[in-house]
Amino acid sequence: MIRQLEVDGVPALLAPTTGPTHAGLMFRVGQADETLARRGITHLLEHLVLHPLGTADYHYNGTTGSVVTHFHLQGSVDDITTFLTGVCKSLRTLPAGRVETEKAILRTEWNSKSGSSLDDLPLWRYGARGHGLLSYPEWGLHAVSLEDLQDWARRYFTKENAVLWLAGADLPAGLRIDLPSGQRMPVPAPSSALPQTPAFFSGSGGLTAINAVAARSVTASVFAGVLERELFQALRQRDGLSYTAATNYEPRGDGYATITALADALPEKQDAVLGGFIDVLAKARVGRIDEANIAAVIGKATEALSAEDVDSARLASAAFDVLTGDGFTASDDLLRQVKEVSPEAVHEVATDVLADSLLMTPRGRTADWAGFVAAPTSSTTVVTGTDYPGRGGLTQRVVVGTDGVSLVGQGGDEFVTVHYDTCAALLTWPDGGRQLLGADGISVRLEPTLYQGLTTQAVDQAVPAQVRVDLPARDPAEIPQPPPVSRRPGVFRRFRSFRTRKKARVVTLGCVAAGVVGLSATAFIGAMTGRVELRAITIIGGLVGPALLIRSVVKAWKEPA
Repeated sequence: MIRQLEVDGVPALLAPTTGPTHAGLMFRVGQADETLARRGITHLLEHLVLHPLGTADYHYNGTTGSVVTHFHLQGSVDDITTFLTGVCKSLRTLPAGRVETEKAILRTEWNSKSGSSLDDLPLWRYGARGHGLLSYPEWGLHAVSLEDLQDWARRYFTKENAVLWLAGADLPAGLRIDLPSGQRMPVPAPSSALPQTPAFFSGSGGLTAINAVAARSVTASVFAGVLERELFQALRQRDGLSYTAATNYEPRGDGYATITALADALPEKQDAVLGGFIDVLAKARVGRIDEANIAAVIGKATEALSAEDVDSARLASAAFDVLTGDGFTASDDLLRQVKEVSPEAVHEVATDVLADSLLMTPRGRTADWAGFVAAPTSSTTVVTGTDYPGRGGLTQRVVVGTDGVSLVGQGGDEFVTVHYDTCAALLTWPDGGRQLLGADGISVRLEPTLYQGLTTQAVDQAVPAQVRVDLPARDPAEIPQPPPVSRRPGVFRRFRSFRTRKKARVVTLGCVAAGVVGLSATAFIGAMTGRVELRAITIIGGLVGPALLIRSVVKAWKEPA
C-alpha cells in the first residue's frame, strides 16, 4: 500500500520494499514547458544541481522528461538524506562557475546521440512548441544566462511544485525538503500542427511508425500492448520482415496518453513492412483483433500488479500522477480495472487511436493510398515585400516583408512562410546567415551567399529579441553556396567526349545516312520532273532507307561513350 505523507509542505509517497531503499524528488517541469529559443534550460539546470554532489558512493541520477524533472537515487537511509538535502541546496544556490562547463557537456552529449527518425514525430504533431520541442536540438543553451536559470528555478522548483517518493520502511528521521514557496504549475496545453488526421509524412530513415493521442485509461494501455503483439506476429513471426516491432504507452500528464508503434526493415523490405503495418492497423480499426492477444496482455499486467513489491515499483509513476493532478490509483483498484477490460472496449480505443494517428513512412514513401492525408510541408500564404532571387543555378527566391519572410520555389506554386509574430526562434550566425523557425514547424533559411542582395537587418529588427539565439561562427565549409548554373553540353562538346571507336561508328553511319538521303532526294526530284520513272519500290526505299539509317545514327550517338 502506498501511504501519502508530507515533508515541509511537500507531498510524499511511501511504500515498503523488499529490495534496496530508493527515493526520488520530482518536479512538474520539463522540456514541454520551455520555448525553442531557450530549449535545454531545464536539462542544464538538472546538471548544475547534481554537480556539487560529486562522485558519491551511492547511485544517483537526474532525468528531464517532457513534463517532469526527476532526481532519484538508490542507497542507505543516510544517503537519501544527504542526496535530497544536497539537491535542495543546489536549487537554492546554483553553482554559477559551472554554467559554461555544463553547457559544453550538454552540447557534447547532444552531438554524441545517435538520432532516430522517431525523433521527428513530436515536431510533425505539435510544431515547434510545447511537446514538439522534444524533436529539436538544445539551441537555447547558447542564449541561457545564469539569471535565466535562477528565474527558472524560482518559478518551477518549489515545494508546491514537487512530490517526494521513497521505497523503504519509513521516511528518514529529520529529513528536510528545504525549497522555496511557489505554486503548482499546470501541464502545458498541447499545440497542433496537423489540420487533419489520420495523417502521414515521409521520414528520414527506414522506420515505419505511428503516433497517436488517446484518453488515458487502462484500456488504452492494454491496446498498446495488444498492438505490439499484433505487429510482432505479423511482421516478424509470420512474414520475417522486421527485427523490431514494438509500442510505447506514455501518459502526457493532461488526462491523455501518447501511443507510439514502430517497425524496422531492411531497405529492400521497407515497402512490404509499410504495407504490413497498415494492414495490422486496418484490421484493428474494424475490430479484427485476436482475443488471445488481449488476454495475454491482461494476464501480463495482472501478474505485474500482483507482485509483492508492486507498490514500491509504482512510486515514480504515482508521483507523476500526483504532480499532474490526476491523483494516483491504488494498485488493487488498478488490478480490478485491468481485469474488467473487454475486447469491445479495446476495439473502441483502437478506433479512436487510429482516427488520430500520425503515420511516418520510410523515406520517399507515401500513404495517401491507405486513407492518410499528407501532413503540411508548405504554408498557405506568401508575404508581400522585397524579392531576392537565387544566385547561380538556384531557382527559388526569398521574399522579405514587414510581417514575415517567405521562401518561394520556381513557378511560385510551392512556398513556406514564417511570420515574425509566430516565430519560435531566430538562429543567427556571425557570417550573416539566419534561420527563422515558425511555431507550426515551418522554417526559412536566409543565406546571403544564396540570394542576390539579401541583407537581414530588417529581419533582425522585426523578430522579438527574446526568440533570438546567437550561434557560434560556422566553419566556412558549412556555409551554403549556390549550385552552378546548369549548362547542357553542345553537340561538338559531346562528340569530343566520345571514345575513338564510337566516333568512327557515328561518323561512318552519318556519312552513309547522308549519302542515302542525298540519293533518295535526287530520285524524288527526278520523278517529279519526269526524268526518272516513279515506282513503288523507289518510294518505299526512298522513305524507309534514310529513316532506318538516321535511327541508327541516333542510337549510336546515345550509346554509352
